[in-house]
Amino acid sequence: MSNVPTYTLNNGEKIPALGLGCWMGELGGEDRAYNMCKKAIEIGYRHIDTAAGYGNEEAVGRAIRDSGVPRSKFYVTTKLRNMDHGSVRQAFEKSLASMNIDYIDLYLIHWPQATTETWSGDAMSPEQSPTVSETWAEMEKLLETGKIKSIGVSNFSSKIIEMLLSTAKVVPAVNQIQLHPYLPQHELLAYMASKGIHATAYSSLGQPSGNPSIPNLLSDNTIQSLAEKYDVTTGQVLLSWGVQRGTSVIPKSENEDRLRKNFTLVKLEDQDMKALDDLHKQPGLHRSLMTYHENGVVFGWTHEQLGWDLTPEGLVKQ
Repeated sequence: MSNVPTYTLNNGEKIPALGLGCWMGELGGEDRAYNMCKKAIEIGYRHIDTAAGYGNEEAVGRAIRDSGVPRSKFYVTTKLRNMDHGSVRQAFEKSLASMNIDYIDLYLIHWPQATTETWSGDAMSPEQSPTVSETWAEMEKLLETGKIKSIGVSNFSSKIIEMLLSTAKVVPAVNQIQLHPYLPQHELLAYMASKGIHATAYSSLGQPSGNPSIPNLLSDNTIQSLAEKYDVTTGQVLLSWGVQRGTSVIPKSENEDRLRKNFTLVKLEDQDMKALDDLHKQPGLHRSLMTYHENGVVFGWTHEQLGWDLTPEGLVKQ
């Protein structure tokens, strides 16, 4: 049996603490996504996270429908693409039609940057229309449709959240961000908690890239030693740390054995939680594990515009 808890969001909705991420490492991958979701649902996963930008909403929705499990038992997240900030309602309706699952539990602005035509197209500056606040106002209107339960954001720093909150009528229920022991984002989590915004962690297990300059969480000596202590996998240690610190986690795996193990959490002792909290303080370890964060520009915005400070010294002010 799973020991996965739930968290209550600021609007009273409940989100399972452990889910399944559906970014397949490539755009599309419909058959892979369908088969992965099918296996995960059979194991007991009920929190499923996808995005319009992943290109597999239809396959994910089909796996949910084909499972025979009532729709009400699932928690489903999808996301607004960068190029759709100016057409929020149409983009949402397209995602809902693609998934064909009656309603969406959580709809996120995937990134704060509005771009033209493609993910990496010309980016609007933070002051250009559609601004974050304008996009959020359209997100708020979706709540009136009855087809969505919660709205939130992803990859938002405290700087961008402050911009949004200056005009918002609804506080985001969730901010989905990169979180792991090499980038624990303690300051950002404290800020979000003060605003009542729940954190969902992506890349909880790292993001193996084949680049030898990017460290691998799963082979970290500290994490491996904890896995041996608790007789679990390194993945289970990382996910348990994430859930125990109050975030929901959405690991992805197509391997049935790893799906099963990831679905079982362990209780980490206080000193082990602290060791993981402080792991990023070791020289060279405080960092994003995303290769596209390394050139100082992400989807047309600089780290400064995004409100990020990913310095070698580890001073992240998000």
